[in-house]
Amino acid sequence: MSSIDWRIGVEIELLAPSGKSRFDLANAISSHYQGRVQRYFHPQSEPSLVPGTPIFHNLTLGFEVLDARQHRVAQCVDDLTLQADLNRHAPPKAGWYRVVSDDERLLRLIKQQADATLPLEQVMNPIAKLFGMTPELGAGGMIRVNDESGASIAIAAPLPGERERPCELITPPMENDHKQKLELLLNLARQLQFTAPVEGATHIHFDATALQSAHAMANLINLYSTYSEILKVVMNTNPHCRRLGTWPESLLELVNSPGFRNLSWEEAREQLKTLKLTKYCDLNIGNCIYAIVDKNTIELRILPVWLDSEPILAVAELFIALFKVALAPAVIGFSPVQKYSAEAFGDFLQILSLSERQSARWKKTLNALNNRTLDQNHATL
Repeated sequence: MSSIDWRIGVEIELLAPSGKSRFDLANAISSHYQGRVQRYFHPQSEPSLVPGTPIFHNLTLGFEVLDARQHRVAQCVDDLTLQADLNRHAPPKAGWYRVVSDDERLLRLIKQQADATLPLEQVMNPIAKLFGMTPELGAGGMIRVNDESGASIAIAAPLPGERERPCELITPPMENDHKQKLELLLNLARQLQFTAPVEGATHIHFDATALQSAHAMANLINLYSTYSEILKVVMNTNPHCRRLGTWPESLLELVNSPGFRNLSWEEAREQLKTLKLTKYCDLNIGNCIYAIVDKNTIELRILPVWLDSEPILAVAELFIALFKVALAPAVIGFSPVQKYSAEAFGDFLQILSLSERQSARWKKTLNALNNRTLDQNHATL
């Protein structure tokens, strides 16, 4: 049993078996809840190989699952970082497409004005009408909309090789019954033979409200920075996972500068925003700094894909204990531990107020890591 007293949401990157898609998982969840599936556009970005256009912004097909009372119970969306498992030469699957633009603002407009339930041949019609133009049919079935000067607004195109198979399974924020809700979703994924992608990860979003003070944020940043390398070993972070990384040194310098802890949260936020932190790091604090709509969270991104709820919720409990240390009045400094050792992880556990059950669980993990280290040492002799 977990004892989570914090609002959390979970994102698990999965891969549908060949011939299936994230829509199949959404349908299975909907059937269980006697609800319905609502198709919508999910925004994403990816690096571009086109000179002068470093980023392409995408709207891909996502599926929101609503229960019988019209409450969201899950979302099944694409994740463009999941690529290694896919056959890029596979033909596009009928009915699947994406909308691409080099301007994120235009895609936000398209998301509001276009209907994701329409087929590819019709989806760009209202956008063309907004600009007083007619959609142009291009090679491979793509639909292009330009403005009157000929500049590209956006392109709708068939989804390339097996891109319907990646599925980021997203829970809504959960305040109670965490295990029951999460295990139900993962059990349905297992029944459909969804698996862990090569580049896959699990992300946990923690409600950041309690931690939005200069003091708590400084403590959290110092604590995580001290033990970050150890935690990645303990969590078995996927080495193939993309978009991870450490915070810039300027963040540690700022939160440990004289007077930072005495700032109001709004004053601290303004200083933190000047660092232009990215979400693509091991622990993403950007959502609560930049006031991302409906996502006032701190996001843990170093976890591998787990197909059952127990390890996910165990990590959630561990980090909630860490947050509570950060919230205490004591000033916690930064003292980096560069390498994993049993002693270092033991020291980390000592600073947390864990229950007997939680302590036993992590001591078991510690023993397994020690045995693995011994095996590796013997292998090199």
